[in-house]
Amino acid sequence: MTNYYSNLLNSNKLQRCYEIAPVRVKQFLKAEIDFMLNKINRNDIVLDLGCGYGRVAIRLLEKAKKVVGIDISKDNIQAAKKIAGNNENCEFYTMDAVDLKFDDNSFDTVICVQNGISAFNVNPVKLINESIRVIKKGGTVLFSSYSENFWDHRLKWFQIQAEHGLIGEIDYSLTKNGVIVCKDGFRATTYSGKDFLELASHFNSQTTIHEIDNSSVFCEMVVN
Repeated sequence: MTNYYSNLLNSNKLQRCYEIAPVRVKQFLKAEIDFMLNKINRNDIVLDLGCGYGRVAIRLLEKAKKVVGIDISKDNIQAAKKIAGNNENCEFYTMDAVDLKFDDNSFDTVICVQNGISAFNVNPVKLINESIRVIKKGGTVLFSSYSENFWDHRLKWFQIQAEHGLIGEIDYSLTKNGVIVCKDGFRATTYSGKDFLELASHFNSQTTIHEIDNSSVFCEMVVN
């Protein structure tokens, strides 16, 4: 899962991306977390795929019994551990999301949010398959991507990141239809509700698509 976020946009630079986010983007980020908190039970053990510096994982502790975060970037994991401090209910590991080092049936909920299914740059079927492997029967897998209704706000956020030197200059000749491309190699696609349903059809799960806040699309898979 070696990718742009593990090599060029991690730790302090990644944190800075969220600090400079416009108000509407911060609303989107909050809405994602609020949705997940409503899906988590008090006794749940949650796995956060692509946890970054722990931005989401720390918030999920408001509801979950325990949160485990994994990320391919060692720098991100170090930052997450620093932010979590001595909290025994939160653990972070450097790990590949398509090669998890956990036993089968280890978690109640697995999350992969804010377009991680694209950002990881891995086979999405393998990613979902590994997520389902480590989840308990009846558990929930949550993936999210951007809503097409959020395109203008999303693009503006990436423009601001480029202006601050956090990502490369945006290649406007290739940036369109839910895809953002930068001249330094960055490329992010988008998964629609239809795309998620197609992926979910490969698995034995009850799948529901939710559009939240006109900004994100969640794929909720309850594993049979």
